[in-house]
Amino acid sequence: MSDKESFIIGSKVKAMLKAKGLMCSGELPDAVSAKVREMLEAACERTTANKRSTVRPHDL
Repeated sequence: MSDKESFIIGSKVKAMLKAKGLMCSGELPDAVSAKVREMLEAACERTTANKRSTVRPHDL
């Protein structure tokens, strides 16, 4: 999996913000995806440290 591959759907992020009367910068979807990647990487580390092979919600 490439580091540039997105984990989110940009149009959904934009739609959520638009529904709240806000605008979305062009860079926001990539930044949100990067945060999701960081969260998943940390969850993987926690899972491995706990000697499990299944990532669970509490690993986030």
